Amino acid sequence: MSYKITHLTSAHSRYDTRIFLKECSSLAKKYRVNLVVADGKRDEVKNGVAIYDVGKAKGRLNRIFQTTKKILKKAIALDSDIYHLHDPELMPIGLKLKKMGKKVIFDAHEDLPKQILSKPYLNNFLLQIVSVLVKYYEKSVCSKFDYIITSTPIIREKFLKVNLNSIDIKNFPIIEELNGNIKWSNRQDEVCYIGGITKDRGIREIVIALGYLDNIYLNLAGNFVEKDIEQEVKSYPEWNKVREYGFVNRDKIAKILSQSKVGLVTLLPIISYQEALPIKMFEYMSVGIPIIASNFPLWKEIVEEERCGICVNPKDAQEIANAIEYFITHPRKAEEMGENGQNAVLTKYNWFIEEQRLYKVYEDLLQ
Repeated sequence: MSYKITHLTSAHSRYDTRIFLKECSSLAKKYRVNLVVADGKRDEVKNGVAIYDVGKAKGRLNRIFQTTKKILKKAIALDSDIYHLHDPELMPIGLKLKKMGKKVIFDAHEDLPKQILSKPYLNNFLLQIVSVLVKYYEKSVCSKFDYIITSTPIIREKFLKVNLNSIDIKNFPIIEELNGNIKWSNRQDEVCYIGGITKDRGIREIVIALGYLDNIYLNLAGNFVEKDIEQEVKSYPEWNKVREYGFVNRDKIAKILSQSKVGLVTLLPIISYQEALPIKMFEYMSVGIPIIASNFPLWKEIVEEERCGICVNPKDAQEIANAIEYFITHPRKAEEMGENGQNAVLTKYNWFIEEQRLYKVYEDLLQ
C-alpha cells in the first residue's frame, strides 16, 4: 500500500526550501505526497510532489480566516493518511482533522510566542499579552497532535513539555546542491547575503560597512520586506557597491555563492533569531566560503568549534567591515576556514542526516 501524505501551508511559497525542496521531495521517494499552497499559481507535479493551489489571499486577515477554510476543504478532499502543517494559523485545521481520525504533524519553524515579541506593529504591553495567550493556545493544541517537528533543538525542548512526540529536524543543506567545488582563485573580491531583506536582518549595517572598504562589492539576493527600509538603504552612498539580484532561483543562488568569498549572516539580536539555526549560514559553509555571523552564543559556539568564520557585533558596521577586510586580505586563511565549514557540513550539518530523522517520524506514525 502506498500511503498518502499531505503538507499544508498558507504562508510559504510552493518551492519553500524546507517544505518543498527538503521535506516533501524526500518523502516523495517513499510515499504519495501532496502539497497544498496559497499562491495563485497553477497546480503542478514537481519532484514527484503534487502541488495544489487554493488561491492567493488578499491580505493577512483574509489569509487567516478565508484561505485556511479553503485549505481545510482541499485537505479533506485529498483524504490522506498524514497531514503535515507548516503555519500556526493552520492549528485549528489540525484539530478538525484530528477529530476526523487523521494523523497530524505540526512543524514549528520558529518559536511563535517569542517571535510575536519582536513584531513592530504592536506596543510592548499588547505584545506581552498576545505572546502569553498564544503560548497557552499553542500548548493546548500541540498536546493533541501526533507529532511535533521543530527546526532547532531549543524549540524541541519547549514542546517536549507538552508532547513527548517532539523531534528537531534541522534545515541543513542538501550536499552538493549549491556546488562547492569552485577554486578559490576563481572567486571575486565580493561578499554575499542570501535571503529575506529587513532591518532586523541587518541590511542597514551591512550596506554601511561597505563604506569602510575599497573595491569590495556585496551580492544581495532576496526581496526587501519593508519598503521604507528599502528606500532608506538605497539612498546611502554605499549602495553603489551593491549588486542587487532580487528574488532568484536556486541555480542563480549557486552562481552568486560561487563568485563570493564571504557569506554574511549578521542578523540583529532579536529574541527569535538568537535561538535560530539560519539555513543561509550552513549554505555558505556548504560551498566552502567563510562566514561572518552575529555573535549570538549558539552561533558563536558553532563557528568557533568548526573554525569556519568570525562572529561580530551585528549592530557595529565597522566591526562587520573589519571582518570582511580580514578575509579579503588573508585569502589562505579565508580558504582554510571555508574548507573547515564545508567539511562540517559534509559530516554533520547536512540534509541527508535530517532526512533519516524525518523518515523515522513517518514510519512511527504509519506502523
